[in-house]
Amino acid sequence: MAKLRNKRTTSEPAGNRALFAGISRNVFILGVTSFLTDLSSEVIYPLVPLFLTSVLGAPFLVVGLIEGIAESTASTLKIFSGWLSDRMRRRRPLTIIGYGISALSKPLLAAATVWPVVLLLRFGDRLGKGIRGAPRDALIADSCEPDCRGRVFGFHRAADTAGAALGALLALAALGLIGEKYRAIFLLSAIPAVLGVASLLLVRERSRPHPQEEAPRLSISQFDRKFKMFLLASAVFALGNSSDAFLILRARDLGLTAFATVFAYVIYNLVYSIFSMPAGSLSDRIGRRRMIAAGFIVFSLVYLGFALARSSIMIWPLFAVYGLYMAMTEGVGKAFAADMAPLNMRGTAIGTYHTTTGLLTFLSSLIAGLLWGSVGSFAPFLFGAVAGMAATGILIGAFKTKQLW
Repeated sequence: MAKLRNKRTTSEPAGNRALFAGISRNVFILGVTSFLTDLSSEVIYPLVPLFLTSVLGAPFLVVGLIEGIAESTASTLKIFSGWLSDRMRRRRPLTIIGYGISALSKPLLAAATVWPVVLLLRFGDRLGKGIRGAPRDALIADSCEPDCRGRVFGFHRAADTAGAALGALLALAALGLIGEKYRAIFLLSAIPAVLGVASLLLVRERSRPHPQEEAPRLSISQFDRKFKMFLLASAVFALGNSSDAFLILRARDLGLTAFATVFAYVIYNLVYSIFSMPAGSLSDRIGRRRMIAAGFIVFSLVYLGFALARSSIMIWPLFAVYGLYMAMTEGVGKAFAADMAPLNMRGTAIGTYHTTTGLLTFLSSLIAGLLWGSVGSFAPFLFGAVAGMAATGILIGAFKTKQLW
């Protein structure tokens, strides 16, 4: 493992001069791209479950089906796109293609008249995310030094989530100005998405041949035991981590208006953005595993709160603390996966991490929809809290040595 770590440290590519505090030019531009893309996405995302149920008359189970298929599509493809970027030894082309597909699919939601069309378009949007995700994250990891990787991924998540917060604010403003005219809002979302794709033209990447290293395979067996145990803990956690659409629906279930629900979602994104970079920096000092385990515990407490809440007043602090959990785990998890892979397998490792959790995302959203309909609106969150604590136990108990952690 020491040899593997040395190889990663010495094989970082040159030509990525830091603009500030370890943030290179590539990382900064990719942050701008994600900011604009998530601004576009989050104008739409909190409105889609409301559009489905109030305009198209779709049942709650369909909401779970659509979100499960959409998110699992994105995550399942990441192992293939990450592996392909390793084989090509280029990350940028797949990143541009993925962002481009997503940009095309968003405004077409305005034409949807039945829920299967929404399913198809959400599939297209997440198809683009699946193509770009692992190559982009590997490009970020390639463009920074290992000792500040948590900070760098935290910066990217902060930029991404700041766009999400602004997008949700714009959705909130649109609801206030023009009412629940979802189709017009979907059309306007195309503008920042196109700008995000255009910004990728400024990213620079050099081909990095590795003639002395074995080509990566589409197999978990090529990774070590600690990476596999991290995947197991992440999979158990993902089983209870259903789509955020159910948080939005729970807020409505407890009496919040559409306007107030989107505003609560804005608070979540603001907290997520503000704390992402500090959490990433802290993981550089105390270790990724400790930070992720703490995040899992926070998630479990938040989901327990959503299960037990009896008043809409509880939604506000729960959404805020939910943003803290995301800041503690999302970017840190990607940095953790990158830490445990050599340069020539980095895309495959990150893609494997996303695919493992994504396959469970589809099942978890279906479970949430079934539990909501057959048991009650509290049930998906109680199930998620239990899964989160089980994942924490695996993450804490499975590792007996302190090496690398």
